[in-house]
Amino acid sequence: MRRRGVTVLLGAMITTLLAYGVFAAPVPYVVLGPGPTVDTLGKENGKEVIQISGTSTSTSAGQLRLTTVGVQPDVRLRDVIIGWFSDDEAVVPRELIYPPDQTEKQVEQRNAEDFAASQTSAETAALRALGYPVQVVVRKVAPGGPSEGVLRPDDVVTSVDGQPVGAPQNLTDLVRSKPAGTALTIGFVRGGRTGTAKITTKAENGQPPRIGVEVEAKQPHPFDLKIELGDIGGPSAGLMFALGIIDKVKPEDLTGGKVIAGTGTIDEAGNVGAIGGIPQKLVGAKKAGASVFLVPAENCAEAVRNAVPGLPLLKVGTLDDALTALSTLRDGGQPTRCAAG
Repeated sequence: MRRRGVTVLLGAMITTLLAYGVFAAPVPYVVLGPGPTVDTLGKENGKEVIQISGTSTSTSAGQLRLTTVGVQPDVRLRDVIIGWFSDDEAVVPRELIYPPDQTEKQVEQRNAEDFAASQTSAETAALRALGYPVQVVVRKVAPGGPSEGVLRPDDVVTSVDGQPVGAPQNLTDLVRSKPAGTALTIGFVRGGRTGTAKITTKAENGQPPRIGVEVEAKQPHPFDLKIELGDIGGPSAGLMFALGIIDKVKPEDLTGGKVIAGTGTIDEAGNVGAIGGIPQKLVGAKKAGASVFLVPAENCAEAVRNAVPGLPLLKVGTLDDALTALSTLRDGGQPTRCAAG
């Protein structure tokens, strides 16, 4: 009996150690969970997230909270099993977050770059909504080119054959939409005065048609604007940054005293794009006390499938949609909600 007892005890110990080794072994997955939320109208680490100087700003009674996803990059089997049974977490293959041909540091750098780009796009979109359009400004006129003697540096190009020019790429597309040798009517502003000129496009060495100018985008506005927020990556904060800028500059309170959460990329024209991690962001928003959640139109079906009780989902495809939804909500109306799709 004594020998049998020792054998059973040793067997149990070995089984336990083997089980521990299996459960503690690394696996090719990551666990996604609700990340922190940040009020774009408030402070983070003692500093205003959106800093505006040179003009008066307003204070809101509510909040506009961007949402994030937390990533556990180094997990063990036990973490994966817990994640599979969790309502708040998701387990995904590691390669979806960290591609095999990139290191974690490279992925983090890319996310930081996307985050910085989202801030720039948010600023541009918000300033457009505030009445400060993007200007396409001539930086240089190519010597001997079609525009020499016609356009000058600092001219603002406004139209091509009557079609408005709202961005440098827009100008390029309009010029290339017709064959080389076409005489285009170029609208411009010089020293505050409007004018037009005929410029015939030219193509060399098989290149697309050109008018021989280098241009840059400018967006003059009478105040300084800066977004300062670290330790967050990716492009999905764009929408909430844009709303935060508008709320601070305009006198009316976009929030209506409510905690508004949301997510979504934004481009310079104000179009709101899809993002990842909707289920985790909804949970994070609810925990932060949000009363509604702004969802990119392309994410609506996923958001409905992962809806959190007591958190209405408002559908937005553009910055204007978001502003309209908040205005409707503030006035006691019913904004457009996400449908199952």
